[in-house]
Amino acid sequence: MQVLLSPVDRTDQVALLFKRTFTDSEGAEEGAVIHDLAHALLTTTPEDDLRVFVAEEDGTLTACAIFTRLRFASDPRAAFLLSPMAVATAHQGQGVGQELIGYALKTLRAEGVDVAVTYGDPNFYGRVGFDPVSTDTVPAPQPLNMPEGWIAQSLKDAPLTPLASPSVCVPALDRPDVW
Repeated sequence: MQVLLSPVDRTDQVALLFKRTFTDSEGAEEGAVIHDLAHALLTTTPEDDLRVFVAEEDGTLTACAIFTRLRFASDPRAAFLLSPMAVATAHQGQGVGQELIGYALKTLRAEGVDVAVTYGDPNFYGRVGFDPVSTDTVPAPQPLNMPEGWIAQSLKDAPLTPLASPSVCVPALDRPDVW
């Protein structure tokens, strides 16, 4: 398996990975929603606000993690939001997702990013250093349907302290149906 920072010229491949993976786990409707979200993120997000990490095996895309900038009102810290993330169904349970996220976090840390945030399964993301946080510590850009899935980690050698609200995500994520 090879893990790398992906050029955005693979938009269709990446969006299809999300569609297939989420269709397999959540059904066709959710697969279509996440496909459209991934496509919008890749085609509308300014380059400086987007980091796309992929895993490949023998030239086949097996996983993808999309990180976009998350801004906080009067807080100078750099933050990125991991959403969405997918591992091809046939490659799940093999550590691909954890390896991909580990690589992504190491890369973001090297870029000087202070905080990584995601909205997902605390059991899975806890394996790569994410911990549950309240919206008092990390304000969410939209109301959360499942607040227990709001998780974050400091990428600095210091504990995560509250970020100044409000938060603003990239436009493609600024929609209540994905929160």
